[in-house]
Amino acid sequence: MKLNGEITINGQVYPKGSELPWTRIYPFFLLHMLVFGISGFIMAYSSRHPDELFLYMHGGIAILVYVIFYLLMFGADEVKWMFINAALGVAGIHSQVAWILGRFDKHIDDVPWHVHVIPFIYYTLYVFLIRHAFLDFFDARENPARRAVIEKVYVAVSIAICVLFYLLPAR
Repeated sequence: MKLNGEITINGQVYPKGSELPWTRIYPFFLLHMLVFGISGFIMAYSSRHPDELFLYMHGGIAILVYVIFYLLMFGADEVKWMFINAALGVAGIHSQVAWILGRFDKHIDDVPWHVHVIPFIYYTLYVFLIRHAFLDFFDARENPARRAVIEKVYVAVSIAICVLFYLLPAR
């Protein structure tokens, strides 16, 4: 992957434009974001959730840091499209979070809308990272023909998952 900004990994500085193997980025961020995302999800939706200010501070600071890293790694245009796609995909995210909550005998409408903000943003950031991991895993980022195929497959699988979660009973 080609960096869009300078980043330091284990004390080594990689300047803007440096090529990094995807193995230096994705394993760390996929695991790190999964842990923070799960903790934010549990805090938001557990019966003994913390004060909403703490939820926003915990999640908000982490999300800000992730967005800064995304800007450095992927560039402003990609991050802009992440938020545009997220706005378009709120219904899909809503259906999937509703289904997950149903597994725990909770209903998405039992929680105020503003509590959903942090888990929804984590979800958006994680799906964005998965898309980029696929592009790099299949070496499609700089190959227009391969990228077009991977992006079409990614969109088709994403739509199928949204439809599946929409149709699955939430309990």
